[in-house]
Amino acid sequence: MSKGFCCIGLINPKTPENVGSVLRAAGCYGVNTVFYTGVRYDRAKEFVTDTKKVFQKIPLIGIEDLQQIIPLGCTPVAVELVKGARPLPEYAHPEQAFYIFGPEDGTLDKTIRAWCTDVVYIPTVGCMNLAATVNVVLYDRLAKSHKKPGR
Repeated sequence: MSKGFCCIGLINPKTPENVGSVLRAAGCYGVNTVFYTGVRYDRAKEFVTDTKKVFQKIPLIGIEDLQQIIPLGCTPVAVELVKGARPLPEYAHPEQAFYIFGPEDGTLDKTIRAWCTDVVYIPTVGCMNLAATVNVVLYDRLAKSHKKPGR
C-alpha cells in the first residue's frame, strides 16, 4: 500500500504454519510489523509456510501485552465474530491500523476488544483459520485504498 501503514497483533498463535502464512500475507500486503503474545508459538518448530522468507524483512516480535505496544498513531482494530462487530465489507479502514487477531482455537477476550477502537468481522458461513482471516482483512484494506472518492 502506498498510503498509511499497518501492523498485526496475534494473540497466542497456535501453529508455526499459520504464523508463517501470516508473515507471507504481511509481505504481500505491506505490513510493517507482526507482534504476537503467548508461548505456544515460541515452543513450535520453525515455520515452513513463509516461503518468501518474509521474517527476514518484517519484524516478528514476541510481546507480553499487545495493548502496551500499540504503534503510535495506529487505531487498534479487533477482528472477531461477536455481537456488535461491523461487517468487513462496510468497514472503512483507518490509514494507520493495528489489526488484532485471536488464536486459531479461541476468541479474542472481551478485555482485548475493550481497548480496540473498532471491532470487525468477516461475514462467512463458517469460521476461517487465522492465516485466511489475515489475508482477507489485508486484501480488503488494499482494495478499498484504491477506490476513488465518490465511486
